[in-house]
Amino acid sequence: MKYNTLRKLGKFGAEVAPIGIGAMSFTNFYGPCNDTQANDVLTAALDMNLKHIDTSNVYGAGKSEERIGEFLLKQGNSANDLFNIATKAAIFTDPETGKRGFNNQGDYLEKELDKSLKRLGVDFVDLFYVHRRDSSIEIEEVTDSLSKLVQKGKTKSIGFSEIAPSSLKRASKIHHIAAVQSEYSLSTRAPEMGLIQTCSELGTALVAFSPVGRTFLTDKPLSYEIAQSLDFTKVNPRFNQPNYEHNISISDKFRNYARDIGVPSATLSISWLLSNGEHIIPIPGTRSVEHLKELAAAMELDMTDKIKKEIENILPLGWAYGDRYSDAQWIGPERY
Repeated sequence: MKYNTLRKLGKFGAEVAPIGIGAMSFTNFYGPCNDTQANDVLTAALDMNLKHIDTSNVYGAGKSEERIGEFLLKQGNSANDLFNIATKAAIFTDPETGKRGFNNQGDYLEKELDKSLKRLGVDFVDLFYVHRRDSSIEIEEVTDSLSKLVQKGKTKSIGFSEIAPSSLKRASKIHHIAAVQSEYSLSTRAPEMGLIQTCSELGTALVAFSPVGRTFLTDKPLSYEIAQSLDFTKVNPRFNQPNYEHNISISDKFRNYARDIGVPSATLSISWLLSNGEHIIPIPGTRSVEHLKELAAAMELDMTDKIKKEIENILPLGWAYGDRYSDAQWIGPERY
């Protein structure tokens, strides 16, 4: 089966291509990115009708949003007609201690959204997420604050990142949650323990970030040396030894299988995700137009039951060595 029909961002949201663009790659998170690379990817995304773009106020301290805004300004069309834009807020860094914290207060979220709108050069976004939950504020109160931003016309819909199915159910009693963002891939399958199902029941899109396993599910995974040079991966358990070597060795079998059937590993990874539910929208990030084409090709791949079974035999549930986050990185996401 192919997965090239449009998917909805929530019950009342826009219809978008099954694959979106994760714009954290427009910063230096996984390696250097410049304006030209970001512009080339955005141009190619428009050409391929990949119009859903996901960014955040903290990606490169606003740099991701600025690059998107600069691109939109050059197009001459109404910015909101070109892309379906999602952004996020709630994460901040204390200037005195340097420690990361979370703020879910309504006035704070609105001020941060206003700054994002200015950087993006738009009057509203299509989707505004709470990036991380502040557990000191009940999710019902946070949802009510977000609903007021919809009423004011600053966002068309609302969502949460990295929340548990139980939290989604509570929030949905206050206002429809268009999307929940969660890490989901062949190497991280926790959403299968209730989040996929709850999203489906409530008409909520599951927006899957890191859908190619932070490169482990591609033909060119990060080398150990490069991983150790990047702030996120150098402390991430899956990229530290001996876990790194185990993960490369196991995922090599997946790369070999993809090669045997004549497709890039990233294409196969994304197609597997798309096959798990019509409400699942992966948002891979890339600085390369060539890689973007590999990712988009997943929509045209005929994912048969036989291929899917063979993939899951090669990479069975729980195959990855190491937790997906370090102890410090786990502060914020809701476990379930």
